[in-house]
Amino acid sequence: MNSDKAFEQACGVMPGGVNSPVRAYMAVGGVPRFMAQGRGSVVTDVDGVEYIDYVGSWGPLILGHAYPDIVNAIEKAARLGTTFGAPTEAETRLAALIVDRIPSVGLVRLVSSGTEAVMSAIRLARAFTGRSIIIKCAGCYHGHSDGMLVDAGSGALTLGTPSSPGVTDGAAGETIVLPYNDIAAMRGAFESHRDAIAAVVIEPVAGNMGCVPPGDGYLLDLAEACSKHGSLLILDEVMTGFRVSPGGAQERYGVSGDLTRLGKIVGGGMPLAAYGGRREIMEMVAPSGPVYQAGTLSGNPLATAAGIATLEALSDATIYDKLESASVKLEEGLIREATDSGVSVTINRIASMLTVFFTTGPVTDLASAQSTDRARFGRFFHAMLDRGVYLPPSPFECWFVSAAHSADDIERTILAAGESFRAIG
Repeated sequence: MNSDKAFEQACGVMPGGVNSPVRAYMAVGGVPRFMAQGRGSVVTDVDGVEYIDYVGSWGPLILGHAYPDIVNAIEKAARLGTTFGAPTEAETRLAALIVDRIPSVGLVRLVSSGTEAVMSAIRLARAFTGRSIIIKCAGCYHGHSDGMLVDAGSGALTLGTPSSPGVTDGAAGETIVLPYNDIAAMRGAFESHRDAIAAVVIEPVAGNMGCVPPGDGYLLDLAEACSKHGSLLILDEVMTGFRVSPGGAQERYGVSGDLTRLGKIVGGGMPLAAYGGRREIMEMVAPSGPVYQAGTLSGNPLATAAGIATLEALSDATIYDKLESASVKLEEGLIREATDSGVSVTINRIASMLTVFFTTGPVTDLASAQSTDRARFGRFFHAMLDRGVYLPPSPFECWFVSAAHSADDIERTILAAGESFRAIG
């Protein structure tokens, strides 16, 4: 296969043959498919094989691949110049769209990656509060900056330890890692570290241990705890922003972040992310204030053009109705086929993001997510791939439904799933 040859060549010049670890199929085995083209809901690999795609570049492509208005916007911007290192009106336009749709964001700074956005937001939170400790939840991913690559310490309320070589004890030692959806543990951490916690950073819907929604009242209780103790709430809406509702998870769950991190959809499939928040906090960012952050390609004209085109298209509320309808049908069909095949699964879904866990109990945090049968998922992944459905190659990632997925795509996926469930036993 051409993908085999492509992977062999890639391994000679890139670590593991990829530029991001999960692409390497380490969790499912085999050689990754190298993609050559995407159109609507379909991707085509270098061997010319087509797949219904539920990766969607890990979330940005809510409108599908090569959406005409986005492609046209990028082409138009490219003809005028790919980068200037100077302000453009497009940056202001995209920033205004973000501020308009997320009421908690008074000012916004555009950057180039989600890692950069959360790193900058954490620095800003520490500067604003004059405190150093950050709380995160096990299983939530906030980029690969040193302070976020942290495992839980030896006790529930202890400071963290490095989860990657190259991360120092000092960098990890200012982060507390707690279970997701456990407000009692969060309150305990606040009591044990009074006047030291700068911020809590959290995915309002976890997406990096699979799709794990917040429990009833969890986010509101978390916001209350932060307010009570003078800490900031940083909502990592890289996945949920403009996907789970027009105003993201904050609109869906009625919660406001002091700072918000955005990525994926906001860049329309181009390298663009953002962080924003209350005006009095954001005014501390240089050049308005003393907290330094800069980027040569921040607000790149091609990326801002794609972001504007995406958010403008999403102003049509019927798109969210279509996404919800398609996602409900997919979820119901997967449950039906698994049940008929005698395969135990738990499916978590919020809006157009979902995960199939091969486990019998509810999945509410990292520990319960890790109860999924990884080997069975690997077999399921390859069975679906053989039947023309491209899923995330990991049991701990979200499937993403796009507006380009047709009723026929959903039915074909359900049929393939039924055959795959029966094949893996």
